[in-house]
Amino acid sequence: MSTYNKVLLALDLSDESDQLRDKARSIASANQAELHVIHVIEPLSFAYGGDVPMDLTSIQEQLDEHANQKLNSFCEALDYPVTSKIVATGQTESEIHRIADEEKIDLIIVGSHGRHGIALLLGSTANGVLHGANCDVLAIRVRDKEE
Repeated sequence: MSTYNKVLLALDLSDESDQLRDKARSIASANQAELHVIHVIEPLSFAYGGDVPMDLTSIQEQLDEHANQKLNSFCEALDYPVTSKIVATGQTESEIHRIADEEKIDLIIVGSHGRHGIALLLGSTANGVLHGANCDVLAIRVRDKEE
């Protein structure tokens, strides 16, 4: 029996996301696990506090379409069967937890930039995912391209 039957890889789809590809594939393959991949888009209204005097629907749709294209490209390069590709809209940690619970995920893989100082005090997405998850969470150290 494998340790993990269902793995959820959470991506921000930045250039650094590619660093998670090999480790996610290795873990999923070693466990013969289903691999689910998620990217969460925070609604534009979150960024502007909901007080925007214009309709942001078309811009949000463009963001969704772009995210779906990038997610598809990432999954094609993964070279491992992906059970589901999810682009969700909402608060990042909440959406990752929701999908993990719905899909009965055993392991969430998320990238961590390993920030220090004020960013560490304020928390990070990886930290938020860790503290609300009902399953194991693996934070993989992601290095900025300049490093």
